[in-house]
Amino acid sequence: MKPWNLYTPEGVQDILFEACSQKRLLEDRLRNVFRLNGYRELETPTIEFFDVFGGERGLIRQESMYKFCDSKGRLLVLRPDLTVPVARVAATRLKNQDFPLKCCYIGNTFSFDELGGGRQHEFTQAGCEILGINSPEADAEVIAMAIEAIKATGIEDFQIDIGQVEFFKGLMEESGLEEHEVEEVRELIDLKDFVGVEQVMDRHKVKDELKTIILDLPKLFGPTDILQKINYDHIGQRASMALDNIKAILRILEDRGQAEHVSIDLGMVQSMNYYTGIVFRGYTYGIGFPVLSGGRYDKLISKFGRDCEATGFSLGINMALMALERQKKLKPFQKEGCLVCYEEGARKSASELCRELINQGIPTELDILMEDIEKTKEYAVRKGLSRIIYVNRDGSRKEYPL
Repeated sequence: MKPWNLYTPEGVQDILFEACSQKRLLEDRLRNVFRLNGYRELETPTIEFFDVFGGERGLIRQESMYKFCDSKGRLLVLRPDLTVPVARVAATRLKNQDFPLKCCYIGNTFSFDELGGGRQHEFTQAGCEILGINSPEADAEVIAMAIEAIKATGIEDFQIDIGQVEFFKGLMEESGLEEHEVEEVRELIDLKDFVGVEQVMDRHKVKDELKTIILDLPKLFGPTDILQKINYDHIGQRASMALDNIKAILRILEDRGQAEHVSIDLGMVQSMNYYTGIVFRGYTYGIGFPVLSGGRYDKLISKFGRDCEATGFSLGINMALMALERQKKLKPFQKEGCLVCYEEGARKSASELCRELINQGIPTELDILMEDIEKTKEYAVRKGLSRIIYVNRDGSRKEYPL
């Protein structure tokens, strides 16, 4: 039998010194980008009631959540998502704030789903939300922030694919399919089972022009000019308005000088349990998952008792770090810091020097090993320090660069 006290559970990991330093640096960069663009940070509990995500709302599959009970027998979960708690807060604690409201967050989430964590069950997300407004300007702002966030991580080669939930829903509305059949088609498209999609279309005798567009959904991706090739005559008003919405957002992004990273994917038909408009994903090479995802979710906050439009995105910090590592873009560990050693009787002077260096923002530690200078040098090198300062009893000092 394994000594389980020596292991971590499946899907979680210890993050050690250098990796932890890289992660914190990335988090600090993102936090600074959010702050400079007018987003205010909030923090929600790691533990939430199950009903926030599951129950009648059914926002997230219960099979993907870590569940347990409190002392009164009420069902709790480790939060599997950060957007849903922000929606809860918007409907309750923020209801008297001035809207539209820009907020951001950085925190850990817990889920048995692999998407977003890359086989990890605990992963860190950073994201932005704009609450209380539905406009192409707000959607473009969120996509622009997604682009700024990816750039802040140090990833240079990336792409934001934009889709529109209403385009797919509009096509389904024109087709006359029942609600359960629409979900069947969505799942079949997601699985790339186009024979199955065609069978559903034929079963309902969907007109050929519309059927062709639906079957071509996975091919409707690429440069933004692909939108000009879609014939509005057979898609209906709802799908037409969705395409106009994308075009308006693209014009705004062009004016902001951020359209170069954007492409179109009208076959983006992921689960629509709360998305209501624009949806997007961010990709880079070296990993098989999106590094970020987001979209408009105007009906989510209403599930908590308040009508409020919203749009936002979340970025997987673990995924970004994995991408940087595989792309060999992680900055190498830099030597920094100082070890202050001292001769017997010079401890007070050495301590004062430590405080002086620390006040200057230089990482500094006072020697506690009291070994000879050669062993002290070996220790400092192992610690990644850049120099040793030796303080003599008479107050003189000698520096040893490493």
